[in-house]
Amino acid sequence: MPDTISTGNAGLDIILKGGLSPRRLYLLEGAPGSGKTTLALQFLRAGVRRGEKALYITLSETAEELAAVAASHGWDSGEFDVFEFDSAAEIFGEGRDQSILHPWEMELGETIRLIQEEVERVKPKRVVFDSLSEMRLLAQDPLRYRRQVLALKQFFSGRDTTVILVDDMTGKADGRDAHLHSLCHGVITLERLTLDFGAARRRLQVQKLRGIDFTAGYHDFTIRTGGLQIYPRLIAATHHGEFADEVTPSGVQGLDNLLGGGPLRGTSTLLTGPAGSGKTTIALQYLHAACERGEPSTVYEFDERIGTLMARAKAFGFDLEKHIANGTLCVEQIDPAEISPGEFAFRVRREVEERKARMIVIDSLNGYVAAMPQEQHLILQMHELLSYLSQKGVVTLLIDPQTGLVGAMTTSLNISYVADAVVLLRFFEAEGRVRKAISVLKNRGGAHEDTIRELRVDSGGIRVGEPLSQFRGILTGTPEYLGIRDPLMEDRDRER
Repeated sequence: MPDTISTGNAGLDIILKGGLSPRRLYLLEGAPGSGKTTLALQFLRAGVRRGEKALYITLSETAEELAAVAASHGWDSGEFDVFEFDSAAEIFGEGRDQSILHPWEMELGETIRLIQEEVERVKPKRVVFDSLSEMRLLAQDPLRYRRQVLALKQFFSGRDTTVILVDDMTGKADGRDAHLHSLCHGVITLERLTLDFGAARRRLQVQKLRGIDFTAGYHDFTIRTGGLQIYPRLIAATHHGEFADEVTPSGVQGLDNLLGGGPLRGTSTLLTGPAGSGKTTIALQYLHAACERGEPSTVYEFDERIGTLMARAKAFGFDLEKHIANGTLCVEQIDPAEISPGEFAFRVRREVEERKARMIVIDSLNGYVAAMPQEQHLILQMHELLSYLSQKGVVTLLIDPQTGLVGAMTTSLNISYVADAVVLLRFFEAEGRVRKAISVLKNRGGAHEDTIRELRVDSGGIRVGEPLSQFRGILTGTPEYLGIRDPLMEDRDRER
């Protein structure tokens, strides 16, 4: 016999380091609407695909309702046996004169007896019992209920059967049954969280699992056509890969000089500054250069529409459509109201591991924060994601718009200490014109310039000017240039 059997869900199997131990009793608990029935059906279908007999025992739903749930995912409930108590009397002969036998009209002992007879008849390898809440109602007395659950466990213990007990956690003041947890070999909890705005968020936690070193903590998931899409929590330390320690130039000499040749493989660069200062344009310059080298790259667009981004790139002479057409570049529009941190990390992993992406651009961190307004640990989740990308040798560019255009400015997610390099952009005033300044505040990847240079962006692309030494207030957010005119750049047509 195998050490583990698949749950029928790839994400859950990863969390469980392979699956469940066979011939054991497990508890699947969660509030109504959290996805218990769907996951239970996936478990049974996995057994059917292995040629095993499977049985769904339902006290709460009719076979017709169960068939509708299965059909919504493109499945056929006829693949496995379904035992519902509305027809139990006709199946086993007792009370044939009754057309319907409701669970609340039966003694609990009789209910258990009918379940045992059906199991003896079908001889299934996998069983789902849905749900324990009805058994609580039948028992009415907590002690009697626990005795019957224990009797069920003892009944299945001598058989080659893996059982999942489904519990919607009703009928308990605190929602959880500690005694039930102790009886079961493992406990999986599903949660449904209603946010102030946007779609409900769902997450899964393995409460306990004897004999298996599972991945603890919460794991986000969504319910899609085809079942639960579970996103195992990202642990960066388990994803180390070998890569060359080299710079990634942008193709603009002045820009590359600021960072000692360009960002190193496996590093993250934070581009921060007020709106309109050139952050996205600099990211596009590096992105375009990577695509020209044939390196797969991905942009996650939280703020702008993809069409706006493409129009901006075209205005600067970056032919991104060519790279999208040949598969080198992927631009994903992120719906801020529909995504969880776990799903976003999963999408990034898919790009890195399946498309072998070498450069990732997140535009922007403000959009990332806005997409997850009620998450409590965004800094830690972003830290883990950046650590993962570093382990894989991916160059990451993070665009961080600061609040305000001039004066003291703030950011919504301060990860400057996490980023390997920080590029600061500012507006400044000189000779009656609003200009842009660029400087590098830190670069863990090696040496970098400590000068402040002028940045110009026009239809010809990016230009970086000579160092400007006569500045006052550059770091306060209200810089002013007091030097001579010569180092300042003019328009391209005037220079010619």
